[in-house]
Amino acid sequence: MKLPAYPLPLLLSLIGFPASFGHLTGALPETHHFPTQAEYRPHPESPAPAGPTRKAMTPAAPGSSEDSPDTDDPNRAYLKAPEHILTPADDAYPAVETRRFQGISSLAVTPGGRLWATWYAGPTPDEDENNYVVLATSGDDGKTWHEVKVVDPDGPGPVRAFDPNIWLDPQGRLWWFWAQHIRPITESRNRAGVWAMVAADPENDTPEWSAPRRLTDGVMMNKPTVLPSGRWLLPASTWRDTDFSARAVASDDGGKTFEVAGAANVLPVEHRRFDEHMFVDRRDGSIRMLVRTTYGIGESVSTDEGATWTDLKPSAIQHPSARFFIRRLDTGNLLLVKHGPIDETTGRSHLKAFVSKDDGDTWEGGFLIDERSGISYPDGQQTADGTIYLTYDYQRRDAMTLYLATFTEADARAGEAVTEKVRLRVPISKGSSPSEEVR
Repeated sequence: MKLPAYPLPLLLSLIGFPASFGHLTGALPETHHFPTQAEYRPHPESPAPAGPTRKAMTPAAPGSSEDSPDTDDPNRAYLKAPEHILTPADDAYPAVETRRFQGISSLAVTPGGRLWATWYAGPTPDEDENNYVVLATSGDDGKTWHEVKVVDPDGPGPVRAFDPNIWLDPQGRLWWFWAQHIRPITESRNRAGVWAMVAADPENDTPEWSAPRRLTDGVMMNKPTVLPSGRWLLPASTWRDTDFSARAVASDDGGKTFEVAGAANVLPVEHRRFDEHMFVDRRDGSIRMLVRTTYGIGESVSTDEGATWTDLKPSAIQHPSARFFIRRLDTGNLLLVKHGPIDETTGRSHLKAFVSKDDGDTWEGGFLIDERSGISYPDGQQTADGTIYLTYDYQRRDAMTLYLATFTEADARAGEAVTEKVRLRVPISKGSSPSEEVR
């Protein structure tokens, strides 16, 4: 296993030296390390979260881990593996007709062309204990879809499953991520967790899945990034009530173990939201983190594979407080999907795709994917032939529709459809019962 190269200030802190020793190392003053257990402090208004740990967060046998749930404590029920992993053949499977909420989608495409999509839903129009995550697939390039699984942690119990993501790792395995927690978050139940199941044969529409694993604390709705060294970075967040919430959770052994490498701190406190951060590995070897904030997008930089991060500052990219999507393309350029023009903050409408040739310093294009109000939360992937597959949601409590769009880098740069790859507003799933307006 490759060991991460921690900077000397962080190593000093881990063995007990005071932070003031950092001046001996020549560390940049604006760059800080992720706090150790002893140093970790939440902001005064927040509940006292369980502190971060440097140890590998590997799944252990039931009852052998400090994260093992106390079956007598309902406040820790979110630490249990989900009890209900359903298929459409099961009587308890929640039919589309029963849903009053669905949205927050993610998409992946296998080398053989099979599409996978995930989102979360529920029988009430709320984001509450009734939420579960849905997995669907398409074998005909998105023309038709069928659902294959639902994860509902405890049925009518208090634990919700939400904010899923689907991702193909470098070995071609399909990872299905989601979060579990209990609302509202309180001092006794404040550790949402990222869970995953893995399929080794995602070309099959009914592959065999691994048992669910709890990987780390937090919520992760965006895709991992694989660095040139082979290190995976998962963008898991402990949300607005904790300091150093925008975490970089690393794996140096292909997903066998995970540990918190470092984190960016969103300050001042009033600028915090849900983070929903993404990483961009830059040509100079550094990593740029883009974070959702109350003012739009903040950014931080790491030069040591995620161990330390500069103070968060507002990005030049103007955006509402909403999820965006950024990814490296096969050409080496960057793709950004956001609401409205680069230099303008709009509402959740006018979803556009832009391209950067200079690692995100400047952007060109602006291909309009969907102009309607109520669209949000893009996620996607580029395939080997250059096609960009994107999913997003529309009116989570009314139309309750998940969409697929396809286009290329050329379309994004031109700001209009110039190839035959363009397909827009292709439905993945559509709810059947209108309810209250999208929040």
